[in-house]
Amino acid sequence: MPLPFAPIHVQLITACYPPSAALLNSGPDYRPNAQELSRLTYYAANRPGKINKLGNEIEKRIRSECRKAQAGNARSRASLLISLSILRALITECRRDVSLLTPSLLAAVDVTLEGFSSDLEVSAKVASSFTAWTTHTDGRLIGVDNDVTKDYMSILSKFSQMSIASSKTSDKEFRNRTRLVGLAALTGAVTSEALYSSTYFVLRSAALKEKPTSPYMAEFRTRPPSERRAASIHLHVDGDKGPSMADVSQTCLRALSSLFGHSNGLQATHIMQAILDSLEKWGSWERLDHCRWFARKATDWTQYQYRYAVPTRLVERLQEDQDAPVTTPLHNALAAMLTTVFTSPTPLINLSTSDIISVLITLVIRRAAINPNDSLLPALTECIASVGTHVYYADQISDLANELISRLMSVETVGVSSRDQETSENGRSQALRALLSGLVGLIRAPKASKEQDQTGEVSFMKATALPSPSSGQIVEKAFRNDDPNTRPLLRTKVSPELWQETLTLLCDENYGVRADCANALIFYLSTEISRRGEHRDVDGVRRIRPLVEGPVRQGANLVAMLYGDAPTRFLNAVHVYLYILATSTVLNARTSSSSPARSTNGEEGPAVNIIPATPMESRIAIGASENQDSPSQHGRRSISSQVRIRKQSTVQRLLLHVPSQLASTVSSSATGSDYRNILSVLTAVYENLPVRGLLTGVPFLLALDAMTRIGEVKDPATVGRLWAIREILARIWLVLGKVWDCAELTEMTKKALKTIPSSSFLPPATARPPGVFAAAEEPVAVTPAEGTQAQWQGVDALAAIATLASNENALHATGSADIQALHSRISTHWTPENALKDSVEPQPQYDALRGEGASPRLKIAPALMHIENMSLQSLNRSARGVGVTDLRDALEGRSSMSNPALVNNKPPSISTLEHASVANGDIQLHRLAPTRSRPEKPIRTGSPGEVRDVLNKLRIGKQAGGSNLLKSSFPALQRPGMRPPLLPPYKS
Repeated sequence: MPLPFAPIHVQLITACYPPSAALLNSGPDYRPNAQELSRLTYYAANRPGKINKLGNEIEKRIRSECRKAQAGNARSRASLLISLSILRALITECRRDVSLLTPSLLAAVDVTLEGFSSDLEVSAKVASSFTAWTTHTDGRLIGVDNDVTKDYMSILSKFSQMSIASSKTSDKEFRNRTRLVGLAALTGAVTSEALYSSTYFVLRSAALKEKPTSPYMAEFRTRPPSERRAASIHLHVDGDKGPSMADVSQTCLRALSSLFGHSNGLQATHIMQAILDSLEKWGSWERLDHCRWFARKATDWTQYQYRYAVPTRLVERLQEDQDAPVTTPLHNALAAMLTTVFTSPTPLINLSTSDIISVLITLVIRRAAINPNDSLLPALTECIASVGTHVYYADQISDLANELISRLMSVETVGVSSRDQETSENGRSQALRALLSGLVGLIRAPKASKEQDQTGEVSFMKATALPSPSSGQIVEKAFRNDDPNTRPLLRTKVSPELWQETLTLLCDENYGVRADCANALIFYLSTEISRRGEHRDVDGVRRIRPLVEGPVRQGANLVAMLYGDAPTRFLNAVHVYLYILATSTVLNARTSSSSPARSTNGEEGPAVNIIPATPMESRIAIGASENQDSPSQHGRRSISSQVRIRKQSTVQRLLLHVPSQLASTVSSSATGSDYRNILSVLTAVYENLPVRGLLTGVPFLLALDAMTRIGEVKDPATVGRLWAIREILARIWLVLGKVWDCAELTEMTKKALKTIPSSSFLPPATARPPGVFAAAEEPVAVTPAEGTQAQWQGVDALAAIATLASNENALHATGSADIQALHSRISTHWTPENALKDSVEPQPQYDALRGEGASPRLKIAPALMHIENMSLQSLNRSARGVGVTDLRDALEGRSSMSNPALVNNKPPSISTLEHASVANGDIQLHRLAPTRSRPEKPIRTGSPGEVRDVLNKLRIGKQAGGSNLLKSSFPALQRPGMRPPLLPPYKS
């Protein structure tokens, strides 16, 4: 019974409690008196000034009841439960003034949780009151009031401990209920405005963001705070079983998804860090499926514009442990999580793919240097390939391939730094193989990402093996998209100039690198290289298509092929490196490395430098004028000049070891597996680029055949090598016969193959899916020709060329006038030096972008000729036109470097200093403040000579040298005495 002289608010609170004798019988709900509670809430709602006193009184009661209940007083415990119900009712009814109740409520909740965290019934009441407060508060006091902030963080910590608590008893139902209570309170905190508008958490949320995934929490954040309803927390419903672990997991994921859904990029990074720490604490890295699932869900839950934070944090965490001596489950789990994020159908924006792939490449090189057989290398290779799953701009794959190839070339020439030379050599080879696999996987990832299994996971590594050379299978058909509703991928192809930088790996000293480079080259020729003017029918035959290719289109294609476009230059380089591989006696011709752990033993030849595919001087000039986003420029920008010089010197060193003819005294470094790879590469060339392959490859075949035409050889190893090369030539002639539908050449080749002494001198081909990093293949040596008496001559190359030159399809495709013209074209003398020059884009003798200079011949030509050749004189002009700006600069004296106007950095009379862009609307809205109040008259300090020179360049007035380009071509029609009506006032 309330005291008669007590304040009104104390009397109203006291009246809400049942009599002391009836407290124990008020369970199990422990509700206050309904009528008195209505009077209390009505009083508080209409008198906001009394809310603070009501809160202090209830807090004082709760503190006293907690102290007595901890001592074992049952009535105090019942009174505590009723006090918590009164507090929740006040929060619900006084939601507009809930900030006045915040200090008392948080202090009372913190005190109660401190003493009754193990009491499930009291904890549920406390969580219900706390959830009601989080629903209606705006959190403005958090971070401002020190006591409120301290109590709030303490409450969150206690509820977090409850959500992960493992009960001391074996009662699983009690443990699950305790965790559900803690998770319910944390869910309320996550969905509260206090977490997103408080200055303590430094969050800037101007409006409500993405709705929570929970259906029963969705309505709480879609309404204004004054109209929201707080979720009630119940412990048990009669007749229901206790909560299972699945219920606890769903509640936990609901809170976590809501937290991700309302976080920005920086906050998502902190959440990911906390989750990674939890995985580390509980030792969950070995559960790869769980880690992959979580990484994908975290990406899905995060807002669209902030999803980049998830893979970025994973890469940073993986980079932190890159120097670990042994691969741990942490590395494997992080790599698997990264691959899952990149290959998931969830798009990622604002992601710096170049930075991601640069870090992954560094990790590959670092792990290969520590341990060449590191088990993390295949996973990192898949990560690199998965970055290309989603294409966000046209040049993305080309840019990433540029980064990969530049690092690939750096590793090839410099190597990797390791503790000893053997580990360094093996690490270099493994790093090259891993980067090659990543490059192939990166290119095929956009197409392969459409292949999804029933679980929804992208299986782009489930690749089929490349077709064998004799299968005649068209690779384009395997990559054709049968779904008419699917939008084709619009991306820039990797340019041949860029891929040409990798061809030196065909002659690497390590066979594993050579084999992987050959497989990557076959993939590039089959799927990526430009095929302008190249087509084949379904059966693989190159036939005439008069309706598809008109005369104009066919002529343009022929000009590009005959005079050397990018694919043609690329094929010239391919033939050079294949020739070196097949005949060179030394494949280890690398210059000495700058790495301290690696050095090249043996005598070194002279360092010869040749012109790169795009000379550095022209690249500098072109970069200033051409579009930097073109594929050719993207492909050339990151490869350093030192690396390029070393590569070209290596090629020249290899050419020094190429003999003129194979003999028993000369031993080639190629193995039987190398000859098999040469056959596969040449087959891919002539099947996918038949016209260019015919023009560039047939002279190469003739030169390779001439190298095998030597006298009698008795050495079995040399005979086996000769017959292996002749078998390559025979099978390539067979491919050419099938592609060009030349029956005579096909029959000639089949007859020659039937007379081969053995079934084959080449080892069988092994099916290796592209883009998969596997163990290195062991090379097979050349089979010696022991016990064979007959000398197998193979296919007569001259007869094969004559037959091919008379083929109608070949004549039409090459635009040859007659058989003799085509025969002369494909039987030209071929040398690796000339082919290497043809693989370089020709450059002019002078560069117009560098200045006024023209060819010396053009300068002296007018003096040697007695006629006025206007067309010739027009060639001797400046590449840069002279306009009004030059005249203005001359008048102001800005054309002279000694002008004080330039020293004082004065702006010209017309500049953009006080002008705004009009691209976004009204210019008045974006007008900049003038730098001076009134315009000043510019000081003209230009000399008359400078102005006269500009006027002469503009062809105004009397022309220099007495020549007039505007003079009529018919001097007889001009009158010698006529003068122009107006003479310019300026004379020299």
